[in-house]
Amino acid sequence: MAMNNHFKRHRRLRSSASVRAMVRETHLHVEDFIYPIFVIEGENIKNEVPSMPSVYQFSLDRLMEEVTEAYELGIRALMFFGVVTDKDEVGSGAYAADGIVQQATKLVKGKYPELLVVADACLCEYTDHGHCGVIHGNDVDNDESLKLLAKTAVSQAEAGADIIAPSNMMDGFVAVIREALDEAGFTHIPIMSYAVKYASAFYGPFRDAADSAPQFGDRKTYQMDPANRLEAIREARSDVEEGADFLMVKPALSYLDVIRDVRNEFDLPVVAYNVSGEYAMVKAAAQNGWIDEQQLVLEMLTSMKRAGADIILTYFAKDAAAILRKS
Repeated sequence: MAMNNHFKRHRRLRSSASVRAMVRETHLHVEDFIYPIFVIEGENIKNEVPSMPSVYQFSLDRLMEEVTEAYELGIRALMFFGVVTDKDEVGSGAYAADGIVQQATKLVKGKYPELLVVADACLCEYTDHGHCGVIHGNDVDNDESLKLLAKTAVSQAEAGADIIAPSNMMDGFVAVIREALDEAGFTHIPIMSYAVKYASAFYGPFRDAADSAPQFGDRKTYQMDPANRLEAIREARSDVEEGADFLMVKPALSYLDVIRDVRNEFDLPVVAYNVSGEYAMVKAAAQNGWIDEQQLVLEMLTSMKRAGADIILTYFAKDAAAILRKS
């Protein structure tokens, strides 16, 4: 007996791999990825980060091994984080002309000028206290820190960085960095603002990799409360008004709603930072045989694009590029 067809046949559009591919709404591309790399002082160093399997710290003399591998996989954007031993209270290594990240930038741009170098403009990896600015008492001095962040951005642009990505969460950082870049003749360099950066527990492995954990207190007075959603729009709107060219949400996986809010509210490119803790959890579960790593990586990254991200900063960039190449 024929069924009375008063319901929708949604499964018709899932009936084969070819049909599913035809109607797929969200697509990942290797061009979506920015690949973060840790650069360490010294020679002949390739140290695996214990909490981030398959992620390494590279000395300058071995850096091109990793860069070339990423380039051959089709990755065209990198971000460098410096790992240094000589730190001070004002993070002078961040804006030194011969700083580790400045040297890495010059090295890479010399061989692969078409590669985009996105410069993380922050001080925490270079300060002996591990905070993202100048300390007065037990607090980060917002306006004094801005002066050093502006110096850092100009130094990175002078080294050849294509995009400045300030991650410090000081009030007014986009305005001050934009003014400094313009005055130094870098009007063409865009700012990829860490507009919405939460005080998250997902950053733990990064702090091991970059040796950037705060030596006292925490960063809750300048990074955002994970419970807040409307505040993200206020933060992002300030950065748009100050001249940001990209808006980043960090972390990504637990903040997909915020990525969508930012996408709906603003017409600038949106960046999702798939952070170290998100990476480490997947790797740990995969090593225990609890998940299919390749399928989960693609599903996770796709969720960030589906939420509204145009660009994904991810330690999975090489893995995802290799998977996409095979598919």
